[in-house]
Amino acid sequence: MNNHDSGYKQIFSHPEMIRDLFQGFVKEDWVAQANFSTLEKVSGSYVTDDLRNRHDDIIWRVRWGEAWIYLYILMEFQSSADPFMGVRMTAYVALLYQDLIKSGQIKNTQLPPVLPVVLYNGKPAWKAKQDIGELIHSPPKGLAPFQPKMRYLLIDEIRYSEGELIGAKNLAAALFRLEKSRGIEDIRAVLALLIDWLQSPEQTSLRRAFTVWLARVLLPRRLPGQTLPEMSDLQEVNNMLAESVQEWTKQWREEGRQEGRQEGRQEGVQEGRQEEGISLVTRLLKRKFGTPLPSWVDSKLEEASLERIALYTDRLLDARSLKEVFK
Repeated sequence: MNNHDSGYKQIFSHPEMIRDLFQGFVKEDWVAQANFSTLEKVSGSYVTDDLRNRHDDIIWRVRWGEAWIYLYILMEFQSSADPFMGVRMTAYVALLYQDLIKSGQIKNTQLPPVLPVVLYNGKPAWKAKQDIGELIHSPPKGLAPFQPKMRYLLIDEIRYSEGELIGAKNLAAALFRLEKSRGIEDIRAVLALLIDWLQSPEQTSLRRAFTVWLARVLLPRRLPGQTLPEMSDLQEVNNMLAESVQEWTKQWREEGRQEGRQEGRQEGVQEGRQEEGISLVTRLLKRKFGTPLPSWVDSKLEEASLERIALYTDRLLDARSLKEVFK
């Protein structure tokens, strides 16, 4: 399990994150009726080695009236969607039921409801079938009733728009905004919210989990080649970014001028510079032409090379409209 996966697992090992994930991103009536103060993480004592070896997955349960609902969260951080995710999720849920029976958690002949969730943060759109039944070839007449049917819920993080993520106090939405951040200022805007929201002593562990994930996963990915100091608190992360951003911006501009003459640059470095360039142009465009920017501007910037971003930056100094910038 890499740093990204283990960092996410630490963050979603806190009930506040599970509550905000479901209340903010699962639009079903039962969510409003569930008692999230009863959230319990299903520990290793509930499951056998087969299920315990699913290191990337987290299982919680929550009271819905007198019954328990089990929330099976699979974290999928591959570069592309698994076309047979429906098969995997069906197998994992079956393992969970088997382990609940073996451990004596089932007191009668009825199994508890399970919501299988795939939490995905990859850039390619998720196109895999979400129901195992849709993966099975059309069966002969009379065989259809005997085919398995189970659907999982997909939460595709980076497909949410900024408008959907900004607003209500929601820790899961803040995490998704960090994943979608294009530059240092975007990260600092979310950091300010997290520092405000996670002030109580009971939230120290979650505050620490966010800090570790930022310092070891997100910032190294956003700032390739930079040496980051040890940080133990969200305020330290924010202070470090505030002090260093001007120095880094000068360095990136100099490196950007050299990139066109260098070959074999690492893809991660290229991506980091491009994201910073997009963030800079976006801020300048908003300052000159106002907000919000049209969606076609976002599309143009997403597709732009570093050279094209530099051209847009030069044009906007004299341009009288967005069309003149992107002509």
